[in-house]
Amino acid sequence: MTAHRTASVHPDVRDWFARRSFEHDAFGDLDALARRKRELGIEVSVVLPCREVAQTIGAIAGELHALNEAAPLMDQLIAIDAGSADGTAEVAERQGLTVFQEDELLPGFGPAAGKGDAMWRSLTVATGDVVMFLDADTTNLERHFVSGMLGPILTEPDVRFVKATYHRPMIGPGGDVLDDAGRVTELTAKPLLRIFFPELSGFGQPLAGELAADRQLLRQIPFFTGYAVETAMLIDVLRAEGLEAMAQVGLGARHNRSKALLELGTMSYSVARAVVERAGIRPESDPELFLRAVCMPEGTLLSGEPVPLVERPPIAAL
Repeated sequence: MTAHRTASVHPDVRDWFARRSFEHDAFGDLDALARRKRELGIEVSVVLPCREVAQTIGAIAGELHALNEAAPLMDQLIAIDAGSADGTAEVAERQGLTVFQEDELLPGFGPAAGKGDAMWRSLTVATGDVVMFLDADTTNLERHFVSGMLGPILTEPDVRFVKATYHRPMIGPGGDVLDDAGRVTELTAKPLLRIFFPELSGFGQPLAGELAADRQLLRQIPFFTGYAVETAMLIDVLRAEGLEAMAQVGLGARHNRSKALLELGTMSYSVARAVVERAGIRPESDPELFLRAVCMPEGTLLSGEPVPLVERPPIAAL
């Protein structure tokens, strides 16, 4: 009887993981990093897509300014606000960020449709050679988030795209760690990427909102709006530049608010649709409608929710 052989990870992934996975402390010499940035003549724009983050945006801006005082690594600090009602824009402006309202950028495309749309529109005002996106709801953002992700782009000639990786604990109301967060990442994104795009199996946080990339590269790829943006971007960069141009940097732990399970179901649906779309599979049913049976205390209900998947063209094509 012949034993079944366990399928191995694609050999290119193992090789890539060994050479293109870094830890942030490898780039802890800020003076050397700033010197390398000056030698290359590179300018860096940091973009923070914002929606109701008045409680966190001030501290994040403070960390960014403190880093720049220690070593001038950033040339432009931008907040893209989604019309927040909690005073996010006002806090960001007081903390020295340049604030744009997402609906005022490329207004011909109508109101912005979620985070991905905000990121896409930000490329019309971000002027740096490198654009870094940071999530604005992070409660423990530290300076090494920036220096760590800039490191490979500044020191590795072939790297044009860097993704953050980190541990995400699920923290309870009392501050206790209940479990690992990132449920959509582990239960939806990673299995589907492994099946359809196995070259991307080595990314620890494929849905991370923290990334740094060559601005010209970002301007040459399309953007999905909403929750699908990070998934499709990873695939599109792989197709445009190849795995060798991609890297990831461990940032330690990242804390942010967790979403309710039903909301995560909608997010998972968007992520799954992005992978299926990029794999060239056309569903027989209407993919715009997320029809599911929802189990509630009062019973099981059939719920239908529209989940549009809008693709914006490359900015360079406009």
